[in-house]
Amino acid sequence: MDQPLGYCTNVHAGADLQTTRQNLQQHALGVKQIVSPDAPMGIGLWLSASAAAKLRQDEQFDDFRDWLTESGLVPYTMNGFPFGDFHQEIVKHDVYQPTWSEAARQAYTADLINLLDRLLPAEQEATISTLPICWGTPAPAEAALQQAAQYLLELAEQLRQLEEESGRCISICLEPEPGCYLDRSEDIVNFFQSYLLPAGDEETTRRYLRVCHDVCHAAVMFEPQADVLNRYVNAGLQVGKVQVSSAVILPREVTSSSQLAPALEQLAGFAEDRYLHQTVVQSSDGSTTRFYEDLHIALDEIDLSQAAGTEWRVHFHVPIYLETFAHLHTSRADVEACLATCQQLDLKTSFEVETYAWGVLPAELQVSELATGIAREIEWFKQLMQG
Repeated sequence: MDQPLGYCTNVHAGADLQTTRQNLQQHALGVKQIVSPDAPMGIGLWLSASAAAKLRQDEQFDDFRDWLTESGLVPYTMNGFPFGDFHQEIVKHDVYQPTWSEAARQAYTADLINLLDRLLPAEQEATISTLPICWGTPAPAEAALQQAAQYLLELAEQLRQLEEESGRCISICLEPEPGCYLDRSEDIVNFFQSYLLPAGDEETTRRYLRVCHDVCHAAVMFEPQADVLNRYVNAGLQVGKVQVSSAVILPREVTSSSQLAPALEQLAGFAEDRYLHQTVVQSSDGSTTRFYEDLHIALDEIDLSQAAGTEWRVHFHVPIYLETFAHLHTSRADVEACLATCQQLDLKTSFEVETYAWGVLPAELQVSELATGIAREIEWFKQLMQG
């Protein structure tokens, strides 16, 4: 399985180009020294909208491209989801702005396309993951959905022309996320079938508009990895990128035991203020689930007696090599199941380790050097890929 693998640099993002480069120098080169000292290493590059727009027009571009090349850092993919400062004090719902019905989202993505095309070696394929249209509430108006589809289809046509001229295929990959307008695999399929495919050229749409499958997001929604990936394949959708990530789980075996109270106390340590930690709680008989848009809401609303026998899954990206820690578990088994399904289906996709929350992890999970933790994740996944 010889597919691109790297990590997403939104874990140490910078709001401007200077900070981005400093962080790449400090952290990405540190990771490379451990996992790929003698060969180029893939990175999932993240640039804020302002940094991307500036770099596109700036004389610094050549210097930045040459520095990446000399450093052996290959941006085989970009994360076009967070638009602004992903490490500001409070991000929460801001990460879903602007939506795909706003021109600014299209312009930002167009800037990323331009930069990727100029940063990469000739004819190397690349992907850009992006927002699943908007946050889910309030539900977007029909006109907004049609506008979002139009913006995406316009970019697909630009990408078709780019490949015709240069031989390079870049695809935009919609990334379902809990609580967003597209938060399950069936939502993605429905959006393609209802809005994208009827309004655009089918071949162009299927080639340049794809799916970014985030392992953690599907796990939080209690979607089995094999079901998700098979659904995309059966619908004729390409998985352009897999974001390798792991969720926090409070499993039924713990909530059914005397460890429930200390487990909930441990879980409360993940209710931090910067990011949204969507939480899905499955009933004790497994028949129903309830969605909470943030962990602290679930903790406030559910008392001990109500929590008994339930299973909680929390959108908090934890290191992918972890399986259990104290009373809590992770969805590492979903990472393993995802890779096994990708291999079984022979998916031609790229992989990007995306644990962006290292900086807000509870103290007992922190590492002294960020590069060491990221490198350990990459090495763990490499071994998994090699069987």
